[in-house]
Amino acid sequence: MTTAMLLLAAASGASAVSVQSASAATSTMTVNLGSSTGSVLHGANGALYGLSDAGVPSDNLLTPLAVTTIAQKAPGGTQHPNGDAAKVSGTFVKDSSNGKILIYMQDYYPDWPYATTTLSSYLSVVDTIAATVVASPQHSSFEYVPVNEPDGIWFGLGVSSTSTYDTNRDTFFTWWDAIYAEIKKDDPTAKIVGPNEANFDTRFLPDFLAHAKSAGTLPSMMSWHELSSSSTANFASHYSTYRAEETAAGVSALPIDITEYGDRRDLSVPGQLVQWISAFENAKVYGDMAYWDIAGNFDDLTTGQNTPTGAYWLYDWYARMSGNTVSVTPPSPNTTDTLQGVASYDTGKDQAQVILGGSSGAANVVVNGVSSSVFGANVAATVEETDWSGYAGAGAAPQVISRAVYSTSSGSITVPLTGMKAMSAYRIVLTPSNVTTPTAANAPYSASYEAESAAITSGTVYTQGTVSNANGYATSGTQDVGSLNTSTSAVTFTVTAPTTGSYDLGIYYGNQGGTYAQQALSVDGTASQLVNYPATLNWLWRSRKDVTLALSAGTHTITLAKYNATLGTAIGEVTLDKIDLTAVSSAATVYESALSRTSGTVSYNYTVSDGTGEGRAVLASGASSTADVYAPSDGFYTTTVRYATSGSLTLTANGNTVTGGTLASTSGAMSTATVSLYLQAGINPVTVSANGAASVENVTVAATGSTSGVTTYQAESSANTLGGTAVVTANTWASGGSYVGYIGNGSANTLTFNDVSAAHAGTYMLAIQYSNDDTSGSGNYNSNIESRTASISVNGGTATTEVFANTFSWDQFNTVDIPVTLAAGSNTITFSNASAYVPNIDSIRIAAQ
Repeated sequence: MTTAMLLLAAASGASAVSVQSASAATSTMTVNLGSSTGSVLHGANGALYGLSDAGVPSDNLLTPLAVTTIAQKAPGGTQHPNGDAAKVSGTFVKDSSNGKILIYMQDYYPDWPYATTTLSSYLSVVDTIAATVVASPQHSSFEYVPVNEPDGIWFGLGVSSTSTYDTNRDTFFTWWDAIYAEIKKDDPTAKIVGPNEANFDTRFLPDFLAHAKSAGTLPSMMSWHELSSSSTANFASHYSTYRAEETAAGVSALPIDITEYGDRRDLSVPGQLVQWISAFENAKVYGDMAYWDIAGNFDDLTTGQNTPTGAYWLYDWYARMSGNTVSVTPPSPNTTDTLQGVASYDTGKDQAQVILGGSSGAANVVVNGVSSSVFGANVAATVEETDWSGYAGAGAAPQVISRAVYSTSSGSITVPLTGMKAMSAYRIVLTPSNVTTPTAANAPYSASYEAESAAITSGTVYTQGTVSNANGYATSGTQDVGSLNTSTSAVTFTVTAPTTGSYDLGIYYGNQGGTYAQQALSVDGTASQLVNYPATLNWLWRSRKDVTLALSAGTHTITLAKYNATLGTAIGEVTLDKIDLTAVSSAATVYESALSRTSGTVSYNYTVSDGTGEGRAVLASGASSTADVYAPSDGFYTTTVRYATSGSLTLTANGNTVTGGTLASTSGAMSTATVSLYLQAGINPVTVSANGAASVENVTVAATGSTSGVTTYQAESSANTLGGTAVVTANTWASGGSYVGYIGNGSANTLTFNDVSAAHAGTYMLAIQYSNDDTSGSGNYNSNIESRTASISVNGGTATTEVFANTFSWDQFNTVDIPVTLAAGSNTITFSNASAYVPNIDSIRIAAQ
C-alpha cells in the first residue's frame, strides 16, 4: 500500500471512518483521554554506549531527544576503545540537563566475558573509578552499576542446580555488600543501580530484595535486561511480578531501569521500537537500548555525526510528548509484533498525541474523552509517518500523510489508518480547529518493492532477523538477496510510475567490502549508470543509496546487475533488501511551532488555525521556539518564518547569528519573513527568540539547498602547506582525486590551508570532508570502530579540538561542519594533532552565516 493510498483513505473525517469501520480486517486501538496514567516519563529513550565521544553523535542530534539515561563504560575502562563515561559526560549533561549517566563498572576490564578476578582486586578498581567520578564537574549526574549480568558472569546465578545456585547467590551477596560499602565510602552521595541481570529472574530477585533490605544495601534503582524476542509480550508480567515481590519483601517501590533492551531486529526500526516505548512508558520505567554493534550512533537512531535515521524521529516524537499519558488499549495487548502505542494529553497546550506502530494493514484509532472545553467545536487530527531507513540510511523529517477535522460533539472520534507498514511508526496529533475542511496533505507517491520478490539471476535469497532469529539484522520483509557476485548476477524489479516525472530510487543495500561497490543500473533494458555504494559496517548493516530517474507513466523494469554490456563490470559486491520508488517533490517541509521545542514562558493559541492541524506558540519576551530541521545535504536553504510581533524576533541557525536574522515588527499582524540559511546535512536547530511578545506559527524549509556562495578548497592544492609526514595521496573517491593523509601523530605533521578568503569578518561555517576507518580490535559481538580528532587553528590562533566519527572506509569521505571566525580577506586554517593521527582530509568548504 502506498503513501498516496493511505492519504486518500483518511483525507476526510466522517467518510473515512465509515469506510474503515466496514472492513473486517481493520483492527482497533482505543485511546481514552479521560483516563490519566501519570505524568509523561520519557524513560525509554536511553542507550547503552549511545555516545562514543564528546560530539558523536552531535549536540544537534542529542539535545532534541531530552535523554533521561545513558549507560557507558567506566572512566578509564578498556572494554571498548570509546564510550568513556567521564569523557562524554560534559556533552551529555549540556544536552540533557536532567539525564543520568549509568557507569558500567566492570567495563573497566578489557575482556568479554569479564575475566575472573578477586574481590580485593575489584574493590581497588572501584576506588579508581569513584575517584574520577567524585572529581568530575558532572558528579551528580553519575550512577554506579557495580555488576553486569551476574546470572552468567563471575557469579553464575543462572545455574539450574539449586545447591550450586545457593552457593553462588551467597557469594554474590558477599561481593555486593562489599562493593556497595566501598562505593559509599568513596562517594557518600552515590546512587547505585543493580543487580542488572541479563534476564528477569523470578528465583533470584526475591532473594536479593530480602537480603539487600536486611543488609542495608538496596540499590537506588532496580535494573535488569530485556533481550528476548518475547520481552515485549512478557514485560508487563515481569513488571507486575517484580512489584509484587517488592511489596512482599517490605521494600518501598524503587525506580526501575531496563539497562539493555531490544534485539538487533528491533534496533533502527520505528515499528519495532514503538512497542518497547509503549511497554516502558506504560509501566513508568527507564530503559536503555542495547549495544549490539557500534558505539556513538545512539544504538542506531543516528548515522554519521549529525544525521538521523528513520527511528530517530520516533524518539523525537516521544520527547515532544507532554502532560500526562492516558490509557491506550491496543488490539492485542502484550503480544509481540502487533500494533502498540502510547498517548499523551496536555490540556495546557490543548494537544493530544498518539504514537503507534508495529503492524501492517489497517487500523482505526478511536479516541474517547475528546472534550469541547479543550478542543472547541472541532478537532484536527494530523497523521505523520516515519519509515525505516536502515541502520545507516538518512531519515528525512516525517511526512504528514493525512489530515482530518472532526466534530467534538460526541466526545469520541475515529482516526482511520490504512496501508500501514510494519516497520514504520505513526504519530497522530490532535489540536483545536477553526476550520471544517483541513489543508490537504501533500505526501508524494511512494511504493516499495522487495528484492526477494523480484526476478533474480545468479543470486540467493536469505532470511534475516525474525522472531525466531531475534539477533538477526532487521530486513524489510525479513529477507534479502545476496551472493550477487558473478558476471550474470542481476535483480530485476517491475515497478509502476503513476505519472510521468522524476522519481527517487532508494536502494537498501549492504556493502562489507571496505570500499565502494557498484551495480549496473538499467531501466527498461537501457543502461543508465553505475550505482556507487559506500561501504557499510557489514553485509546486513542496511544503508540507502538514492538515484534520480526520469520515468514515463506506466510499468517499467529496473535492473541492478554485476555486468552491463554498455556500462561494463561493476566493482565489488552488495546485498539488496528492497527499493523504494518515490515521486520527487519540491514541496517545502513545514515545522509547526506548536510542536517545537521551547524555552521561557510560552502559551498556545489556535483561534486562527488555518487548517494545518496546529496553531501558534505565543512567546513572552525572552522566550524562544526551536525547530529541529532536516537538510539532505550542506547548502543554503530558503527558510520562511510565519510570525506576528510588535517587537522583533531574532533568528539563529545552529546557534549562530545569521544574515537577515532580525525579523522586524509586523505591528501584531501575522506575516512572513524569508531568509537564506546555511544548513549542514542532517539536523539543524533553527531558533526564533522573541524581543517583545510574539507569536510563531511555523518554520518552512525548502526541499533542496544551493551551494552558491560556498567556496571549496582542495587539501592537495599546491597553495597549501604540508608539514612533516603529511602527504598528498591519490584516491579515486576523493572529490579532487586526492587527499592529504598522515597528518598528526607529531606536532610537526600539519596541513595548512592558505588563502582562505572571507568577504567580511565574522562567523563562517567550515565544512570538512574527511575519511576515517580506524578500529581497535573486536569486543565479542561489537565492532570497535574509533573516531579521530584534530586540532584546528585559524590564523595561528588558539586551536579547538574537533572529533571525526568513523566512515567505515578510508575511501568514504563524510563531512563535519563547525563554526569558525574569519578575518576579512585572506585566512589560514591549520589541522594538527601532536599525539595521534588526524583523519585523511579531502577538502574544506567555507560558507558565510
